[in-house]
Amino acid sequence: MNSEDKTLVEIIDENKQIDLAKYINYVSAPQAGAIATFSGTTRDTFEGKTVVELRYEAYVPMAIRNLKSICCSARSSWNLHSIAVAHRVGSVPVGEISVLIAVSATHRADALDACKFLIDELKASVPIWKKEVYSNGEVWKENTEFLERRFKHGKDGSCCRRKIKTEARDIKGCCKPKVKEEDAADISTS
Repeated sequence: MNSEDKTLVEIIDENKQIDLAKYINYVSAPQAGAIATFSGTTRDTFEGKTVVELRYEAYVPMAIRNLKSICCSARSSWNLHSIAVAHRVGSVPVGEISVLIAVSATHRADALDACKFLIDELKASVPIWKKEVYSNGEVWKENTEFLERRFKHGKDGSCCRRKIKTEARDIKGCCKPKVKEEDAADISTS
């Protein structure tokens, strides 16, 4: 079985919930000693505001291509058996899953590290956009991972008062990249 056969990527239509058991069953295998999962759910508050729901939009063909590419990158960095990635579009009420990643591997370190890599890369580069709907308004959200990537690739964020510096990270490591926020004035003098 080639790596394409062991990878499932789906964008789930509006009003359909993500079936956690389906994706865990997909990545389960006798040779897999570990299954790592991440499920992102809609929480009920953000910065003191009551969240009613999240609304997702996606450029689906490109999102699927990007997700498959990210899965290939994960396979080239870790020894993985199976990968399943599902993301909803449309309205996602409080308490429901928006995104699910399941990864199986012989050993837990590979599964855990790859799972973290997959969600971070999804949030940084896949054309899926999130709107938070509050009881008193709504706002489109940018992911921190996207902003970090933007700054890393030379976009200076001159529209912002803060700039973000990211330090190099070992792709095999399980630790979060180190991020340091500084005032724009501090950076321009260094």
